[in-house]
Amino acid sequence: MEQRSQRQHLIEYIQDRYAAEPEYLWAKYPNYAVFRQPASRKWFAIIMDVPRKSLDLEGEGTLDVVDVKCGSIMVGSLLAQDGFFPAYRMSRGTWISVILDGTVPDEQIMPLVELSYDSAVPKNKPQKKR
Repeated sequence: MEQRSQRQHLIEYIQDRYAAEPEYLWAKYPNYAVFRQPASRKWFAIIMDVPRKSLDLEGEGTLDVVDVKCGSIMVGSLLAQDGFFPAYRMSRGTWISVILDGTVPDEQIMPLVELSYDSAVPKNKPQKKR
């Protein structure tokens, strides 16, 4: 039985849980999959293959990562853990990159995806008082 990559497992999870399909927006980066919150159309996750050197890691080749949005305090605490890096190609204050090589278990990634999804849900405008 072929083992699914963590990347593929995450894509399937997002499709099933959030009914969000991957969008491949750039011909130059055919493996960059953007996921949008359906109602707001805001991005909540981006799965990419990035050069190891872009994450200040030794070695050649690329690594799969997911960028998710989370609060600045959470970004700071996650960066102290293995497998978490400053966001690649996104705001480093509110986004974080998580490598998808098994270093960070799915059980830790899925709640971060949920938090990111929830942050992209449209906010109801407060009604004006009469």
